[in-house]
Amino acid sequence: MTLRLTEAQDRALTELAAVEGVSKREAVVRAIEDRAARIAQDRQVRELARAAIADYGPLLDRLAQ
Repeated sequence: MTLRLTEAQDRALTELAAVEGVSKREAVVRAIEDRAARIAQDRQVRELARAAIADYGPLLDRLAQ
């Protein structure tokens, strides 16, 4: 796979790789994995919040009155 970056993106990637002490390829892989993990975690938090609202919403409404 070829990854085409702007000059600014390439500079950012170069800096990221240097800070982490890894190759640019490894920095890209880590960034992808990190983003995927955050998306999965956000999805799980939303699902848990929906379940909590469904379970405790009526109780909280009564307590608020």
